[in-house]
Amino acid sequence: MLFYYFNSKKELFNYLFDYGIDFIIKEYIEKLDENETDFIERYRHASQIKLKVYHKNPHVFNFLATFYIKEEVGLSEEMKKRIENLKKFGFSKMFSNIDQSLFRDDLKPEQVMKLIYLTIIGYEKELINRLKGEETSSSDMQPHWDDFHEFLDALKKVYYK
Repeated sequence: MLFYYFNSKKELFNYLFDYGIDFIIKEYIEKLDENETDFIERYRHASQIKLKVYHKNPHVFNFLATFYIKEEVGLSEEMKKRIENLKKFGFSKMFSNIDQSLFRDDLKPEQVMKLIYLTIIGYEKELINRLKGEETSSSDMQPHWDDFHEFLDALKKVYYK
């Protein structure tokens, strides 16, 4: 039946990739609240949305996670561009309308946002390295989410007034 709907494995793969990107945009990125002006709280809310969306369809996240975790998965240039555009769209939703008055006065607001962002990217990379040996579909992700929220609280203590 699979080949009734798709002419090849590549066509199936392309369909799944497109579906995954569209799902992430509609169910996650478009739901990010740009009215939340606290930068770290926006990250917290984004992670909560992500968790709900993950529970709604974990297979999409697991499928797309292979492109982040396992670099040997080859993507066409068009697919790489779509992922890059997805990231840019997500960044625009995360970095707009931020109340910079919450940040410490002895640091430039742009530096604070960049430091928080880079710290979270480092946290994400460290988590990805820990998960490389695990099957993501069978992992209990809740402890990782709990740890992330504690991490965000620590960032507030470091960078906020």
